[in-house]
Amino acid sequence: MNNYDITKIRNIAFAGHNGSGKTSLAEALLYKAGASDRLGKVADGTTVCDYDPEEIKRTISIGTTLASFKNNDIKINLLDTPGLFDFAAEMIEGVRAADTVMITVSAKSGVKVGTRKAYDAAIKQAKSKMFVVTKIDDKDANFFNVLTDLKTVFGPTVCPVVVPVISGGQIVSYVNLIEMKAYKYDSKGNAVETDMPTAEISEKFEYRIDGLIAAVSEAVAETSDELMEKFFEGEPFTQKELIDGIHDGMNRGIITPVVCTSATELTGIDMLLKEIELLLPNPQEVYPAEAYTPSKDVVEIKCDADQPLAAYVFKTVADPFVGKMSFIKVLSGTLTANSEVVNSATGNSEKIGKLVRLCGKKQTDASSASAGDIVVAMKISANTGNTLSDVSRIVEFPAMEFPNTCYSMAVKAKAQGDEAKISAAMQRLTEEDPTLTYIQDETTKEQILSGLGEQHLEIAAAKAKSKFGVDIDLSVPRIAYKETIRKKVKVEGKHKKQSGGHGQFGHVWIEFEPCVSDTLVFEERVFGGAVPKNYFPAVQKGLEDSVKKGVLAGCPVVGLKAILVDGSYHPVDSSEMAFKTAASIAYKEGLRQADPVMLEPIGELRVDAPDDKTGDIMGELNKRRGRVLGMEPVTHGMTRISAEVPMREMHDFAMYLRQVTRGMGSFTFDFLRYEQLPANLLTEVISSLN
Repeated sequence: MNNYDITKIRNIAFAGHNGSGKTSLAEALLYKAGASDRLGKVADGTTVCDYDPEEIKRTISIGTTLASFKNNDIKINLLDTPGLFDFAAEMIEGVRAADTVMITVSAKSGVKVGTRKAYDAAIKQAKSKMFVVTKIDDKDANFFNVLTDLKTVFGPTVCPVVVPVISGGQIVSYVNLIEMKAYKYDSKGNAVETDMPTAEISEKFEYRIDGLIAAVSEAVAETSDELMEKFFEGEPFTQKELIDGIHDGMNRGIITPVVCTSATELTGIDMLLKEIELLLPNPQEVYPAEAYTPSKDVVEIKCDADQPLAAYVFKTVADPFVGKMSFIKVLSGTLTANSEVVNSATGNSEKIGKLVRLCGKKQTDASSASAGDIVVAMKISANTGNTLSDVSRIVEFPAMEFPNTCYSMAVKAKAQGDEAKISAAMQRLTEEDPTLTYIQDETTKEQILSGLGEQHLEIAAAKAKSKFGVDIDLSVPRIAYKETIRKKVKVEGKHKKQSGGHGQFGHVWIEFEPCVSDTLVFEERVFGGAVPKNYFPAVQKGLEDSVKKGVLAGCPVVGLKAILVDGSYHPVDSSEMAFKTAASIAYKEGLRQADPVMLEPIGELRVDAPDDKTGDIMGELNKRRGRVLGMEPVTHGMTRISAEVPMREMHDFAMYLRQVTRGMGSFTFDFLRYEQLPANLLTEVISSLN
């Protein structure tokens, strides 16, 4: 494919609830446009967009796939995004690169949480929207119920454009309300014009179609004063006025068209391709992107091939065979292979080597990509979210906002010696997925992999094995417990050993008492030289080494003050090592006498959940030993619950919240402080740590 005129480019992201038919719809469009020579099926693992081994195995979309193809003289960049909430980052990346978000809604199951999330993502990123009602051929499908549902949930901007004619529970034709024509489809998905429906063809349909035509006309009338005037005078709109009105209304976010299709029977697919060409805005028509100059001034970047280059890396793929693949949306200028650009995030020069266009996994070399287009650069160092600029105009686009990680597991290599390979694999995977993090817990020394859910981490582990040859085990992370004391004691520590020649002698009296400190507080109050000053550092070092392990479960000790008050020494046998050992003996005896207790980490929790689920969530937090501190409304229909909850109780909270809110809930959880572990849990915790 060569460079395309900006007006001939359409950038589309498919988004919606899991299982609503995004990948099947993409497959039907590719097949109908002649970009694919067969109609693949998700269940068979034969689709263009789901080609990753894990996607084929699980029959779900895991990553956003780019499928670029040509229909007539229009270049379409299709971004098929996953519907599972574990892969929300992929949807955000796809929506960022698109100009229009096509939201798939199953004619069988209707509006779901994923539908709302896709719509909200489109609104947040100021993209035009279209609803595609899929699976219209299903025996339980009910298009008009879904249309009513869409209007109820998303308001009056929802505007039907293609509707089915149903008779005796069967679809007999499709009506295009812009053309005011009806079409029948044969077994190969080819359309033949047929008579417009009457009351005889479909019960009460004449009433329905009048209402639908009125709804389209009313929506179009809202787009300009001239059309509104014509609407009030009762004049019907011409086909061109309807097309231009919907096109303009989509671009301004005041019209959301609704069409219906069956990907398996290829019905309505030809009309959808036509609507992509006529109704969807091209990159030049959308609002100019805002960017920052090096001095942090805000500038508008118009989509113009004659302007200096400004491009955005919206997605990264770590491919074990071809290396790092950077998906780039060119917002102005032209990105050329074998050229140099500036990475605005680092200020460094970036060498652009090979450029390719993708249709699923099929690559086609490209010499360049101009404003409005999407292309993939091979083996560049830029990461997701970086801006590539021409040296004559360095700008930086705002970063994407991704959900916070909420589910963590400890990572261990199944085979000895693979630890270094794990770090390398995880670095590649976290480059690819901004919602994955891989860190070492400073207290437990475990390697922790965090993401958006159980399936998210399972697939990350599977990718580590299939892509990078590293087999890992995932386990529940250890809680970073600590120990402290509750009363003041004075104890003796004596180390005396004689073994021929010089012996070893160290003798100390130390007072231990509680204090507020994360590290050992050491003081000396020795009078009369009972312990020489040159042994004080040895006593302190002996105690500092000892506090790394408590006497209950071997956890680090905090809140401890040690005061060296007395002792004795031998002029020949005393040594630093002897006093260090004596301090350790005093420490062990002193902690046993000082009423030792376990401390557990407490976190600050903020949960955003639907209003009708707040009671369930507060009840659950009480079961998890949480303290609810308050509630406040955040957006329409959503409430924020603030609470303090022990970290020990929070491992599977992400799974609980997703289940009870059906994916609408979200939360943040940050370490707050340590509190004493309840006595009834002490035995259980100690046994789990030993």
